[in-house]
Amino acid sequence: MQSLAMIENWPVPTAAAAVVRADGTVLGAHGPTAHRFPLASVTKPLAAYAVLVAYEEGAVELDEPAGPEGSTVRHLLAHTSGLAFDEHRTTSEPGTRRLYSNAGFEVLGDHIEKATDIPFAEYLRQAVLEPLGMTATTLDGSPAKDGVSTVDDLVRFAMELQAPRLLDPRTVAEAMTVQYPGTKGVLPGYGHQNPNDWGLGFEIRDHKAPHWTGSASSPRTFGHFGQSGTFLWVDPDAGAACVALTDRAFGPWAAEVWPPFTDAVLSEL
Repeated sequence: MQSLAMIENWPVPTAAAAVVRADGTVLGAHGPTAHRFPLASVTKPLAAYAVLVAYEEGAVELDEPAGPEGSTVRHLLAHTSGLAFDEHRTTSEPGTRRLYSNAGFEVLGDHIEKATDIPFAEYLRQAVLEPLGMTATTLDGSPAKDGVSTVDDLVRFAMELQAPRLLDPRTVAEAMTVQYPGTKGVLPGYGHQNPNDWGLGFEIRDHKAPHWTGSASSPRTFGHFGQSGTFLWVDPDAGAACVALTDRAFGPWAAEVWPPFTDAVLSEL
């Protein structure tokens, strides 16, 4: 795919990208796809997937209490628990606002750890990374932001998101369905969004503008980006997913180059 070569013009020291279909066909890859990059918040979809495995195994229920008073596992996954961005304090009632929260994912990690009696990083390894062959991926700290991985490994995860083997497809469909519809909130780096739609650990594009995906991205597109200059999106209408990892912090450069890159990828599919 010629569009992937666009990453060579990004103002970053290192970048790698790939596009993969649901059947596992890698349509193209560019750059050092085996290089390990800090994921920042692209860690969250991996952590969320582990939580969903714990749900299917019966260790937790989505609507059981977790986090602040009145909050549940579902609230934490959907960033509606009321917890602040990076502090373990409550700033709103559960279910009323979309407050993007690293603290919420840290509470989730603690909750799964207590429910399974397994450290969360180890649970993630056993439940998601090992079965998918993601041998270069580790979680070395917060389940909100301390994952490290490669494009090669995240391609395996992107295949799983499109054709689930570890989870019932109905669970994955639920994770990609808007939770608490109509909820307003802030999309980090892009400001207030009304509504600010999220599933269970995955951001849903819908009709958000501005946005880090492309103008041609379908409303059903879901995924995540990270402050370390990383992203993963799945566009079910296009039948493909894209991973791009860099080692430059997210900023105006990313908001400028990511959407046209995504549009170029989609036009080639």
